[in-house]
Amino acid sequence: MKLSVFVTTFNNSRTLAACLRSVSWADEIVVLDSFSTDDTREIAAQFGCALYQHEFMGYGPQKQLALDKTSHEWVLLLDADEMLSQALVTQVKHLLAERPSADGYEIPRQEQVFWRMATTAVRMNYYLRLFRKSKGRISDMPIHAAPKVEGTIARLSASFYHFGETNVHTKVEKINAYSTGLVEHKRRVRSGVNPLVLVFYPPWFFVRSYIFKRGFLNGWAGFIASSVAAFYVFLKYAKLYEHYRLERQDPESMPPDSPPRT
Repeated sequence: MKLSVFVTTFNNSRTLAACLRSVSWADEIVVLDSFSTDDTREIAAQFGCALYQHEFMGYGPQKQLALDKTSHEWVLLLDADEMLSQALVTQVKHLLAERPSADGYEIPRQEQVFWRMATTAVRMNYYLRLFRKSKGRISDMPIHAAPKVEGTIARLSASFYHFGETNVHTKVEKINAYSTGLVEHKRRVRSGVNPLVLVFYPPWFFVRSYIFKRGFLNGWAGFIASSVAAFYVFLKYAKLYEHYRLERQDPESMPPDSPPRT
């Protein structure tokens, strides 16, 4: 069976060549670019991709537009800072040759943890990336947009790689932006927050990441990553709680005639 790969890009020249090289065997690669100013478009052209451009509409709509431009029934979603392992390439080729029994497949992702690659002994997260186009669409989440498939879901054993978090500075910038975006989503669905979540959930999240998901096997990089992940959880709920307090505009400890809070 034929396979289309679709990728959305914006200034991804550092990682895009590795991404596209890992899927160069696919029958079609669609790249939807948000008007990059680096060499992203030239790299896509070198790999013979079907290249389109569109202003960024949000993660969900952008990925959905890229999906809409694919030609084949089976599609694979990759981010520009991801690549397939050789073991996964072999597994996907075999699966498509044997005609898949499921409508979508979740794949484990091996993460770059700052200065090192995560060991395969940690518990990796699974992501739905390979699916029948007729059965799937991309969710409209503002940040963590992902495919949603109506049908049976199975899992593959081979992993793919993620090279997006090269240093602590980049990770902290990302979680700051992501947490703000998720607050807007929760505000639209009127999701409230109990402030006790700020006290108890981040420590539990650290324990889950560092101990139960075996992040400690990544050494000090694992400790830092688990700490930052717990801070991300804290930021999401702290910003949501702050939003509702600001919305109320209570006078708490503010001087008379002070400017409005934003």
